[in-house]
Amino acid sequence: MTRLNLVLLIAVLASALYLVRTQYESRRLFAEIDKAAGDARKLELEHERLQVEKRAQATPLRVEKLAKEQLQMRGASPAITQYVTSKASASAPASGAQ
Repeated sequence: MTRLNLVLLIAVLASALYLVRTQYESRRLFAEIDKAAGDARKLELEHERLQVEKRAQATPLRVEKLAKEQLQMRGASPAITQYVTSKASASAPASGAQ
């Protein structure tokens, strides 16, 4: 009878230790999930901020201003437009239609 009690006591102690270990691991994993969710929220906010900044930087007026000031570009007009054609490109569509 005492031998059975000893086996049962060892089984209960092993079960209790396993339960404590499992709860500890569960709490640790929950803390990691919570931290990862917080990091994800921070990244999402940063992404939204960068998207707003990107839209602000790419306004047509700003792009045109930079093109004129930094690249010395000017608007296209019929007076300065040149059309270039070559025999190879002119005959390519005709040969493709046959």
